Formats: sequence, structure tokens, C-alpha cells
Amino acid sequence: MTAQQPSASGLPEHARVVIIGGGIIGCSTAYHLAKRGWKDVVLLERARLTSGTTWHAAGLIEAGGFFSETSVDITKYTLELYRTLEDETGLATGYKNVGMLVVASTPDRVEEYRRIAAFDTFFGALMEEIPPQKVRELWPLAATDDILAGFYSPADGRVNPIDVTMSLAKGARMRGVQIFEHTPVTGFKIEGRDVTAVHTTRGTIRCDVVVNCAGMWARQIGAMAGVQVPLQPTEHYYLVTEPIEGVHPNLPVLVDLDKYAYYREEVGGILFGIFEPVSAPWALDGVPQDFVFGQIKPNWERMMPYLEEAMKRIPVLENAGVHKFFCGPESFTPDLEPMMGLAPELDNFYVAAGFNSLGILMGGGAGRVMAQWITDGVPEVDVTEIDIARTLPFENTPKYLRDRAVEVLGYMFEVGYPNRQFQTARPARKSAFHDRLAKAGAYFSVYAGWESPDWFAPPGVEPRVDYSWGRQNWFEYAAAEHRAVRENVGLLDYSVMGKILVQGRDAERVLNRICANNVAVPVGRVVYTQWLNETGTIEADLTVTRLAEDRYLILTSDGTTRAVEAWLRRHTPPEAHLGFTNITSAYSVLSIQGPNSRALLSKVTSADMSNEAFPYLTMQEIDIGYALVLALRVTYVGELGWELYIPTEFSLHVFDTLVEAGEEFGLKFFGLQALNTLRLEKAYRDYGGDIDNADTPLEAGLSRFVKFDKPGGFIGREALLRRKEAGLEYRLVQFLLEDPQPLLHYGEIIYRDGVPVGYIRAGGYGHTLGAAVGVGAVENHEGPATPDFIKNGSYEIGIAGVCYPAKASLRPFYDPNLSRVRC
Repeated sequence: MTAQQPSASGLPEHARVVIIGGGIIGCSTAYHLAKRGWKDVVLLERARLTSGTTWHAAGLIEAGGFFSETSVDITKYTLELYRTLEDETGLATGYKNVGMLVVASTPDRVEEYRRIAAFDTFFGALMEEIPPQKVRELWPLAATDDILAGFYSPADGRVNPIDVTMSLAKGARMRGVQIFEHTPVTGFKIEGRDVTAVHTTRGTIRCDVVVNCAGMWARQIGAMAGVQVPLQPTEHYYLVTEPIEGVHPNLPVLVDLDKYAYYREEVGGILFGIFEPVSAPWALDGVPQDFVFGQIKPNWERMMPYLEEAMKRIPVLENAGVHKFFCGPESFTPDLEPMMGLAPELDNFYVAAGFNSLGILMGGGAGRVMAQWITDGVPEVDVTEIDIARTLPFENTPKYLRDRAVEVLGYMFEVGYPNRQFQTARPARKSAFHDRLAKAGAYFSVYAGWESPDWFAPPGVEPRVDYSWGRQNWFEYAAAEHRAVRENVGLLDYSVMGKILVQGRDAERVLNRICANNVAVPVGRVVYTQWLNETGTIEADLTVTRLAEDRYLILTSDGTTRAVEAWLRRHTPPEAHLGFTNITSAYSVLSIQGPNSRALLSKVTSADMSNEAFPYLTMQEIDIGYALVLALRVTYVGELGWELYIPTEFSLHVFDTLVEAGEEFGLKFFGLQALNTLRLEKAYRDYGGDIDNADTPLEAGLSRFVKFDKPGGFIGREALLRRKEAGLEYRLVQFLLEDPQPLLHYGEIIYRDGVPVGYIRAGGYGHTLGAAVGVGAVENHEGPATPDFIKNGSYEIGIAGVCYPAKASLRPFYDPNLSRVRC
């Protein structure tokens, strides 16, 4: 039979791609795959198209409203697609360009949206600040006495969720996609790391690629293939009133984040939905297969306080007749980012699910991103926040999902302070040093589940955060930690580092092909390197240490460990004599940094810690007390220092030994806030922060770590050479404000000679440099972004509507010659 010939069941025997799930995401992925020429595509829907959560969505669409380049790219495309889709397919989408209006009733909310408005407008998603009287003109029924400002996006609006999905499905069918309803998936045939067939109630389809777009069933579908898809269905409510005088179809969508509510017209009445701060997870034992166009019995008692508060924004609601009080499930992820991309467990199983009640709003762009990712093998946009490989298995446990789900709805509507932390499902992972650090006054943030010290409160001060956009209550505490590392010596719990042991006689050959830098080095050398894909963009940013002729230690951030493992596995030839093991939990890590780090360590070890005996970027096994530890002379703060990799059972012994010896030197604990400001002064890069998978080492200023002439080359070499020859469109630049008062966080717009040319990707306060410091990409719209182009501009940084002069540099402002690191 040919690929598209049906079997006796009516299903084709083979398809290039099988998509599971007929909601907005599945239909959009099918549509976009077909648009890219992949027509041998089958979509399987367990019941009927849209019958999961798509059908009851509110249908809001906006081009902006996000503080992420990838999110704005996705939503902008989605809006434009929905606007024009009817012209292509002949099926209406219900698109209405009514605009969207966000109201702000606190100073912090105003600042947040001034930042978002500038960011979104930079990317072409216009959002304008308007005064309260203009809010009243746009929404006459709204109470505006407490409103400080509104933020209006005239291009936004709404669609009919069922109609737009059906239009996408028709567009997919027009290009050859086959869609089968009432075809539940029952399992998979897996050979090695590939799914080779999909089993359904109607038969089996052989396939080359599987895409799990099963919405709130995606976790259950993933489990059939051994793939972790952490998401949890949660109750979501909206109320629809009877018709109200003064309500008309052209009213903008109104969003009041401080009341956790959104409002829009619905058949002459008002539909308003709630994202309550304490939400209710649903279907803890799994979503029933027979839940079709289903609803959940509303809990009036639980929701009434939130409804009453939301009604205060539109007072007429208090006396309006209730047409429908609706409760339906939406799936939410633990970090409120979608689950997209190639699952790390398998080599041809993709996931696109967990859109946190934003499936319609992101559906068009998400389908485009998935189709491009599948067909080209490499995503074009930054996916570090949405790649499913960021997740860890513990996040998929029922208790973790249940505990986190209570917080996620309301979290979406709260002010997005740059250091905001989830409070639920904690603590999950604690280092061996946790209790001692807690006793020392640590305020813990959470990263990849780890409870990591963010900063330390002085004696007698409770470690808590008073959130604001300005200097928060811990600012001076972190400044003292920063100065201690610069001037003396500090200790950081760095156990969050992911650790992968690579062993085998082919370890050097395989790793040297994967690494852009040269890892064919003597035993004991530490190599900083990037891993690139065939297009030359960065897949990983890490260090590789040679432990022996046939053994290497890879160190990466724990949030990228699974992605690094998957990349290593996929790029190890089948015949290679090589194995690797995640040994993250086998070692605790302490980072000792600062000018007095050598003197301190010399007090507790018999090893010679001198520069001659222990040079920069080398590793030795040294003794500390009774323990043998791996000491790496590396730094992420720009000072003399070592990272100590300690067998877990010796962790507290080594910690106590160091702390006792450190009393003589005034050893000070420091946390991640100080780590960030220290590394920003030195312009050290952070993968997933100021560099990502859409950058190459050339734009990132890391070309000195790329060895183009090493024997055998490396993955991405030819693409990188082509980009180098063509000239760079942008470069990563370090900025230092001239005014010592403002702060940089993220997303502030960079102006060169008055023209917007980029945004700050990461910012903090340079306590040594005396002002805020940040890193951002500067683009030349008229040619290559040469060093001269960067140096010859005059720069300002826009912060919440105010521009501040800034200095720009392609070299670190702090210690550009590495004299403090190499001493």
C-alpha cells in the first residue's frame, strides 16, 4: 500500500506525522505542517474536534501583553492569522477587532505595564497608555475612580474558538491532511528511542513523527510513551449575564489584573472570567476519556468572594441576571510556560500542550513554531522557556502538580516582579547545606526545584521580600555580599549545577565533535564551550573537564541537564564506546570566590593552591579535612576562586571545616542575587537569560571559545563560518547607566542615537561599578552590526517611559584583562 492508502479500518497504514488531539493546537500544527509541504499528516481526535477545552475558551486574542520576545512573536502571528484565515478557507473565525484594554489601579501595576507597553511596541504590537477618562470613554460601564491608567491595544480583540479551529482544520484538509474523529489513541510501538506506530481503537498507523497535542490529556498520552508531560487540569470559571443596557459588540475586551478578572461582551450581556488566587485542581486521578464538551459543577460558595470583587469594576453586574455560571477545566503547567518541542526521552515524539488557558491566543503561532521545529529540526525562535526538555521528572508527580496548581491561576494575574517566586510545591529539592544556610538567614528562591539561597538577612531580620520595581528590602544585604566577594571572600551553595559523567574510550572523539571548543586537552583541564546545532546556534553553554583519558565531567545548569543529556545521546554514534550518567545528586557544590579564596583554602588543605601549582581553568583532587573533593579553578563572578565538588556524604563536614577556617578571613555567605550582579559586571553569559538557542557564539561575543581549525571540526562549523562571512545582524553589548539611581531588570528598550535597536536581556545593579548594568542585543537595521557601529553610537535605555544615558561596551566594564581571575 502507498503511504496514504487506507487500511480496512479506514485509517492509512502509514503517515509521516501523526498528531494526537483535535483542539486548536493540534489543528494549527496540522495546518502549518501542510503549509510547509508536509502533507502526509494524520490528525487523530478521541471524540470530536474542539471537544476538550477549546470549545469553552473565551476566545481572547492579543498581539502583545507579554514580556517575552517569543510570546509576542507567537501572539502577533496568531492575531494576523485569525484575521485573514477566513479569506483562505471560506470558514468564518468570528474575528472581531474590538481592541483590548488593561486597567492599572496601583503604581506598581502602572510601572509593569509601562515596561510591557514599551517592549511590545518595540516588536510591533502597539500598546498605548491612556488616562482614566479615556478608559471611561471606552468602557462607560466601568468604575474608574481608583484607576491610575489604562493600556490600550487597538489591534486586539476576540474570535470564536470553535469557528477558528474548524477553519484551521479545513485549511489543513485543503492541503491533504487527514483528520479522524472518534479515534482514541491506546498506545505506541516503540523501537529504541523512536515511536514507530500509534495504536488506536480503530487500528494501528505506522509513523515517522508523533506530536502530542492532546491538551489536558497530554500527560496521560505522554505516559503511554514513557514521556513526562507535567500539567494539571484546573477549574476555570466565567459568568455570562443576561443582556445589559449599554453593552454592545464593539466594547473592547477589558482586563483588570488586580481583580483577577477579564470582561467582554457576549450576546448583549457581559462574560467575565476569574483567575482566582487560590484555585482548584481537577481530575487528580486522570481526565476521563468520555469527558466530551464537558463541564464541571460550579462551586458557588468558593467562587462568590472573587465574583463579588470582580463585579466592583463593572457595578451594573451586581444586579444583572445570570444567564450561565460556567466551570470548565484548563490545563496548567508548573512554571506557567507551555510544554513544546521534542521530548527528551524519545527522538521523534514532540509535545505541544499546557498553554495555561492561552491556547486560542497562542494557537496560530504555536502551530507555526511546532511545524518549523519538526520540519527543520531546529526552532527559529528562543525556546529556552517553553522547551519541554527544561522539565524534570519530579515535576510530573501527582502531589507536586496538585500542590502547584493551587497557585498558578492567580499567579498569572499578579504583578510580574523580576524576582517573583512560586510559593507552593516547596521545598522539593534541598541541598545538604540547606538547614545551615537557613539558620544563617538565607532567603531561598527556587530553581529547577532546588531551594537556593537568594540572599542572606542579617541577624535579627526576617528573610522575606517586600516586592517593588525599585530597591527592594534586601538590596543592601545583597550589595554587602557582592562587595565581600569583590574585596575578600564569599561562599555560595552551588549544588544546583547539573553534573554528567561521560566515560569510554571514544569520549574525546565524540565530545570534540559536539563541542565548539577543543576538549582534546590534558587531564585536569577545564574547557568552557558551547554546543551548536547544524545552523550554528547554541544548544548548550557549559564546561567540560577532563578527569582522565577516558572520562569527562560536564557541568551545566540543572534546568538544562535533561536537554544536554538528550543532545549528547542523539549525537553519539551507535558504534561509539561511550556511556554517560547524571551524577547531580552524587556531589554537593560550594563555590569559594574572592581575593582571599586562595588563603582560605590553603588553611584547610595540604594541596598547593598557588597560581603556579594550580592555574586557572584546571582541576585537581584535594583534601579538605577528612574528605577528598574535586576542586575546579573557575569563576562566574570575575574573581580568583574555586568550585568544590564534594561527595554528598562529606558535604557538611567540608562545609563546617570551611566556615570554621573562614572566621579568620571574615568569610561571608552570598546568594544568587549577588552572583547575578557580579557576573553581569563581568559580562559573563547566562544561557536562557541573555543568550539562547537563537544566538550563535558570534553574536554572543563568545567566538574566542570556538576552535574553527581543530581536527575533525564540530557540529555547526560550516554554518558559523557562513554567518561570520556574511556579517552579524546584531551583537550582545554590555551597558552601564550613567545615573546611579535607576535599576535594570529585563526588557528595557535600548536606543542608539534615538533609534530603538534592541532590549536589555538581563540586568542588575553593579555595586562595584556604581550603577545599573545590563546586557542586550544591539541590531543594525541598515547593515552589519560591526564593532565600529556599536562603539560609535550614543545610547540611552528606556525604563518605564523614561530614557537614561548609558555607556556601551563590547568588553567587560569590570576587569576586562582577567587580571583578577588569573592571579
